[in-house]
Amino acid sequence: MTDRELLELAAKAAGLNFKMVDDHMGVHLIDSGGQFFRYWHPLYDDGDALRLAVKCCFYVFTNGENHVSATCVIPPYENVSVSQYVENGDRYAATRRAIVHAAAEIGKAMP
Repeated sequence: MTDRELLELAAKAAGLNFKMVDDHMGVHLIDSGGQFFRYWHPLYDDGDALRLAVKCCFYVFTNGENHVSATCVIPPYENVSVSQYVENGDRYAATRRAIVHAAAEIGKAMP
């Protein structure tokens, strides 16, 4: 999946009202009045990734320096688990990507 697809499906899993845009700022979150109110990019923003992990009820596990996983712990998605290898020593980026990818798997499974 592309980063754009990951973000779109993760936003769906989180129940966010969003609009995809063709820039690198991430997803535009839309308020109840239909207006843009902030960017959302959990692949690059630790806070957005943490909020996504909490929203999706993920257990996040880091294994030393080279492996990260995000696993959903609630039905009906308790079998969703994504592992991510750490590249270039950046465990934070790998953690964010594992969270977003796991959320995207939930978004893909949603009606």
